Amino acid sequence: MTNEILKYRERIYRKYSTNVQRISAVPGDSEIDRWGLPYDSYFRGWLPEDKKAPIADIGCGFGRLLRFFTKRGYVNVRGVDISPEQVELARRIISSVELGDVIEFLRNHENEFALITALDIVEHFTKAEVLTFLDACRAALRPGGALILQTPNADSPWSFAIRYGDFTHEICYGPQVLRTLVEIGGFGHFEAREEGPVPHGFVSLVRAALWRFLRAGVMFRNMVETGSAGSGIYTRVFIARCLRI
Repeated sequence: MTNEILKYRERIYRKYSTNVQRISAVPGDSEIDRWGLPYDSYFRGWLPEDKKAPIADIGCGFGRLLRFFTKRGYVNVRGVDISPEQVELARRIISSVELGDVIEFLRNHENEFALITALDIVEHFTKAEVLTFLDACRAALRPGGALILQTPNADSPWSFAIRYGDFTHEICYGPQVLRTLVEIGGFGHFEAREEGPVPHGFVSLVRAALWRFLRAGVMFRNMVETGSAGSGIYTRVFIARCLRI
């Protein structure tokens, strides 16, 4: 990592919540819980059955996913983030949040975790760094442990809005590229999912129905141009799980 990258990141991450996310306080519990409702669907079948399983949320931000886990009964959850502002906000949700470099954190917890979640983080790494990050994730997982990644989707027609929506984004991945990277990093059993609207009320039900219609149009456009549906993952961001092998 060059000094130039370190300098620009330090300058932006110092007040990431204020200057980038425009967050001055943790949203209310009800708002965070509404955010978490679709993740019951996105994570279906992927979470540990053992509520005592050690979980690490990497790049935890202000702690939305930490609350998601604790609200669902997981009692051994930790977070880490490089932004002092984010860590301060996340500690208002749970206390077990560390300030520091995520790769160093992972290297200090070898063979410890049953699950590592990393939502909206791999796109912040350079190409060389992301392989180092995946190596560190694999080392921190127990054999058979799971890594869940969420990232902007290069296969989406709207990918540019997310890819260039944050100055610290370095790269955008499609599901096939991410599969290749995690396999190089020693993971297997890769599965990617869309993150479209999930019905949990009238408005979200309407959005889910409209998304199915819109999605069919995207697939048709792909078929016309290329003769293939492509990855079949068209939402602006997607989520994927792989296992340490």
